Amino acid sequence: MADHYTYRITWSAEDREHLGLCAEFPSLSWLAPTPARALTGIQKLVGQVVEDMRANGEPVPAPLADRTYSGKFMVRVPPQTHRALAIKAAEERVSLNRLASARLAE
Repeated sequence: MADHYTYRITWSAEDREHLGLCAEFPSLSWLAPTPARALTGIQKLVGQVVEDMRANGEPVPAPLADRTYSGKFMVRVPPQTHRALAIKAAEERVSLNRLASARLAE
């Protein structure tokens, strides 16, 4: 299951190495001289943490890729923003939902 998690490799200017990260475990990271080694390192670390969590009876985060998404979520905005978006949607002759969806996808 550790290979289903969401990994990202980025450059750390501060450490002058590649940094491996896992979205589901934001407190974990792995530094390595190459992107491939950073990925291998963070995957192994996550695997060890998952094993430890299971051994201790702790809940293990589900991988983002394995979760089901409804396509709905609520966003709270100030009333002025809501009004401005409603006006913009009306001007563009689209629903507020379509306008917001398009803006979020940018």
